[in-house]
This record gives sequence, C-alpha cells and structure tokens, in this order.
Amino acid sequence: MIVPVLLAMAATIDVDAAGRFAKLALNCVDKEYPNKIAHVMNSDKDALPPRALTPAFYGCFDWHSSVHGHWLLARLARTFRQAPFAGKARDVLARHLTAEKIAAEVAYVRGSGRATFERPYGLAWLLQLGQELREWDDADARRWAAALAPLEAAVRERLGAWLPKLSHPERTGVHSQSAFALGLMFDSAALQPEFQALVERKIREFYLKDTACPVRYEPSGQDFLSPCLAEADAVRRVLPAAEFARWFDAFLPEIPLSPEKVTDPTDGQLAHLDGLNLSRAWMLEGIASKLPQSHKRRAGILELARRHREAGLAAVTGEHYEGGHWLGSFAVYLVTGRGITP
Repeated sequence: MIVPVLLAMAATIDVDAAGRFAKLALNCVDKEYPNKIAHVMNSDKDALPPRALTPAFYGCFDWHSSVHGHWLLARLARTFRQAPFAGKARDVLARHLTAEKIAAEVAYVRGSGRATFERPYGLAWLLQLGQELREWDDADARRWAAALAPLEAAVRERLGAWLPKLSHPERTGVHSQSAFALGLMFDSAALQPEFQALVERKIREFYLKDTACPVRYEPSGQDFLSPCLAEADAVRRVLPAAEFARWFDAFLPEIPLSPEKVTDPTDGQLAHLDGLNLSRAWMLEGIASKLPQSHKRRAGILELARRHREAGLAAVTGEHYEGGHWLGSFAVYLVTGRGITP
C-alpha cells in the first residue's frame, strides 16, 4: 500500500526497487566496521569504538552515511507501509532512535573541539531525517521524532552560530559544499521560521549576484555534487518562478554535461561519480520544476536529467561497499522527489 500523499513521488519507484534500496541501508546501519570517523579526542577516555561514541549513527562507514541511511529507511517505510522491508526498517528506527542513544549523540556533538563535526553535510542530513519523521503520520514516527528532537536542536544551534560567520560559500563537489547543505536545511526548517529565514538570507547573499557559472570545469575527479547545479537548485527554493528563470539563464546559459563513468567502483573516492549522476538528476529536475512550462530550455533540462537518472540508478547495485553504504540514499532522494515535493 502506498501512502496517498506520497503517491505522486512513488510513481517512479515500485516496491521491488524500494526493497533493493532499503536492503542497502539495512545491511549497513548495524555494520560498525570498516568505519571512518572524524573524531577529535580530548583524552584517552575518548578512545572508544564508534558504537560507544555515537550509538545511534555508528554504522554505514561514517556518521553522515548512517544518518541518511536512517532517512532512507524512514522515507521508504513511510511510502510503502505494507512492503516486506517496512517492518525491518521500523525495527532499526525503534532501536536506534531512543532518548538514551540520542542523548549520547547530543553529548558527542557538543563535545569540546567538535564545532566542525559533520558541518555542513551530515548536520543538514540530520535535519532532513527529523523533517521526514515529522511529516510521517504515524504514532511510532512521532515517538522517534520526539527522541531525535534534542539532537536537531543542537544541530540548529551549531549551524545557527556558524552561518552568520560564514563569509564565503564553499563551492566544492563534496561534503563541504554550501549549496546542497543549504537546500537541505531550507527544506527541513518548515517549523523553524527564524532558522529558515537565516538559511534563505545566506542563499541570497551567496548566490544571487552570480553569473556564468563555469560548469565546463566540472566535475572534479571525486565529486558527488555539482557546484553549479547545486547552487541553482538552492536558489530555485527562494525565488519566484519568473525571477528564477531570469537568474538561471544568466547563471547557466548552457549545461554541457553528460553522465559520468566510474573507472574503479572499489575506490571509495572515485565511486563518488556514481552519486554525482544521481544528484545531477535530482538537481536538474528541481531546476526544471521551478522554470515556467513555456521556458525554452525546460524540455532539454529534463532530458538531461533523464540520462543522468538512468546512469545513476544503474550503478546502485550494492556490489561494492564503497558505494553501497550511501548510494541507496541518493537513489531514494531522487526517485521519491524529496527535494521537490513537500
């Protein structure tokens, strides 16, 4: 059974495909090793295994992948409530999103020397997880959202102190990129008007004067986000359609991009390009969603999105853990239209 309010977004994903993506997250959220942690140690007491440091989000190789792995499970369990995987997904959320475990996550995030922990990418995904749970009309989801709320508050506090001091955007194609994180933050702040207003101010401050983005320089060899497309996808969230169309045509008068090919899927950095195809697809679709129907470039943008969508989804196999621990989240974000639909 597909939840009615999600029917349109589920139109491009059936229960079998959803099950394949859910399996990727289910296979890693409790898989502690291998693990890559960005961990500031203040004493010998901090020499602890991941499950002790961050007991809710210790799997999937790194903290941010664990967070958006949990988001994937919430998104799909919410969309396909009667699917075979839904019970397992709910079990993970019930075991991991408890008040006790989230309190430990809050203590970790607020620990000395950790002001930059997972900033901004992982923190933005944490807010997205909270938003997904709040939108889910389900008694268990409300309980999980309440448990997660203190960590969301700590994250907003951290980001709210940092964003006013951020004088320039990060225009990279990896975790430090500002545009993608700002888009996630904006979408996740519906019930936080002051925070959402701050995010909108930074998007306008950073990007509205930009023109002629050098998209021909993309991608760098380890990108999983497009600097130019992500910027446009952030800006379309804050401008009316006609104004956005004028800005976009000056910012990206052409998009000479083609789907990328990964030369070695067992190399965790090189495998990023599979994620780039997926994120390009959803960003192109997001851009097209804000352009007027009559815009002369809209059809071409959607065709380019289709090509990237096909290439990206074909790579989400789980054959190699280097991509399997995170590509499912990018696939689900794309096929359920998370960045476009409320």
